[in-house]
Amino acid sequence: MPIISPHILAYRASLESFLKEDWGAGDWTTGAVPDRAMQARVIAKSELVIAGLSVAEEVFRLTDPALIISVLVNDGEKLTAGTEVMRVQGSCSSILMAERVMLNLLQRLSGTATLTRSFVDAVAGTKARILDTRKTTPGLKILEKYAVRCGGGFNHRMNLADGILIKENHIAAAGGIASAVASARLSSPNLLRIEVEVETLDQLSECLAISDIDGVLLDNMDEKTMESAVAMRNSSGRRFFLEASGNLTLARAKSVALTGVDFLSVGALTHSAPAADLSLRLDCGNS
Repeated sequence: MPIISPHILAYRASLESFLKEDWGAGDWTTGAVPDRAMQARVIAKSELVIAGLSVAEEVFRLTDPALIISVLVNDGEKLTAGTEVMRVQGSCSSILMAERVMLNLLQRLSGTATLTRSFVDAVAGTKARILDTRKTTPGLKILEKYAVRCGGGFNHRMNLADGILIKENHIAAAGGIASAVASARLSSPNLLRIEVEVETLDQLSECLAISDIDGVLLDNMDEKTMESAVAMRNSSGRRFFLEASGNLTLARAKSVALTGVDFLSVGALTHSAPAADLSLRLDCGNS
């Protein structure tokens, strides 16, 4: 289970705006049916890892504080199809007006957690950890990275201030790896880690000679080249970490992990995870 929960207060204004966006000038469909007290159930329709329950709760509360919400599972749990996730009791009009925004967020976050768990399971038995990237949805970064943790993955930088990652464009702008690293170290806090992206073993060799580098990102390398990179790092006596990135599909995850790299960073966890299959059903006859 994740150690922390998302700080829902930071998202309250966003959730309110999401609801207003969805409601528009008013819900004419819901307004056309009688409003009465009912119970609704949120159900997993396929196997998934659940994430975002506190967000789902808050959407219901912002819609109608009188709704009674019972959460039946915990974020990070792997659920089977048919598992009841949550019950909501109260005004059926309020439940229906919250339904879509609630499901959109819960399905998206659970989809990220589910895909992350698949990658984590794929590299089980190796020392490699699965990392996310900054390829997140603007405005939902903290929640999406929380969902990665629910799936058993780890967070890379939350934002640009969390670490120095010198990529190809930075190297080009600075005139080379050595000058880019030297400039970064002079201008940044002393304890901030410096990581450099490389595309070739020659660039890795250059990094091995620079003491200020804490880690190297191996960009779009095949497994054979990664094995050589790990061997170079190990034989050098340097202790910096190696992170594999680029075209890291689920099918490749285990073979990449077996090269000996420390991390696999996977942008797909947050930018391409399919939505998990959840639904909300009102219990007919409940009053």
